[in-house]
Amino acid sequence: MSGTDKDLQCRELIAKAVCGKGHKFSTTTHTIIPSQTPSTILGCWIINTNFQAEKVGDAVEVSGTYDVNLWFSFANNTQTEVKRETVKFSVLVPLTFFDRNCRGDLEIVARAVEQPKCVKAELSGGGTITVKVESEFAVEIIGETKVCVVVCNSCEEKDLHMLGDFEDNSDEFDDFDSATMLDELD
Repeated sequence: MSGTDKDLQCRELIAKAVCGKGHKFSTTTHTIIPSQTPSTILGCWIINTNFQAEKVGDAVEVSGTYDVNLWFSFANNTQTEVKRETVKFSVLVPLTFFDRNCRGDLEIVARAVEQPKCVKAELSGGGTITVKVESEFAVEIIGETKVCVVVCNSCEEKDLHMLGDFEDNSDEFDDFDSATMLDELD
């Protein structure tokens, strides 16, 4: 290959690539109404998180459910009970970038960077309990995109030349013989 522009060819490849990304930390508050009037909150855990994601405008909506397990005492701290309630949630994750040139069916991938967790549970008026939940989600949009690559005429050629602005008078690599390396690879 002579290393001139006319020996180079460009090819367009269609590849799956990440066409968009986003990330969001969120805080949500839920009100739980137990069957008994609570005296003290003994613990609160979030378990069984399930979610799905879909693109909505310039963002991705992550929505799903989780179970709030609330352990509390009642009857002047003489008895305890665990209240389990399935709660729905929805988080709109803005995209930090999105390539509108993506084509084909878009695949939306969401993952919980920080699983939903209870950070505060406190008694409210009227026998209710307020639960504050924090979570963090990251999303990616995967689609088909075009990539243009430069190709040579043959992979068999041993006389490979790189195009670019390199100085040929550099003494730094005088002892380096690339031809012997190519022969060793065969």
